[in-house]
Amino acid sequence: MPTSTRFAVAIHALAAIAVSDGKPLRSEDLAHSVNTSAVVIRGLLSRLNDAGLTRSMLGAGGGALLAKPANKIRLLDVYEAVEDTELFTLHRTPPSETCPVGGNIVAAMQPALALARKALEEELAKVTIADIAEEVARLGKFSLPSAW
Repeated sequence: MPTSTRFAVAIHALAAIAVSDGKPLRSEDLAHSVNTSAVVIRGLLSRLNDAGLTRSMLGAGGGALLAKPANKIRLLDVYEAVEDTELFTLHRTPPSETCPVGGNIVAAMQPALALARKALEEELAKVTIADIAEEVARLGKFSLPSAW
């Protein structure tokens, strides 16, 4: 089953904005960095804006900015802003209630799935966009494009 890339791309965009030293980044510049279309970036920025994580500066020289410090934006905030947070999809159609397994499987799985989701959310809450930006800088495989 394919998974969404929205979360990874949103983290990428936010980290790029974080390292831009307060300079707004155009969706085209972010799209170039991510290697996707500006339409995809604008859709993500809209979700991130709605969640209070980014804001837009209009006009010449405008673009996306962080709405709060990078060290206050947790990966959990990003995940909740851009993904369907229902981590596990259960059966498309309800299992057979007359089957001993089918009649009990959802209730049997729920505790384990709830624990897994809780563990994921706890880990995402520990990491910030500032942490990701620092790791990008530490890896040192980049220099900012002159357009930034």
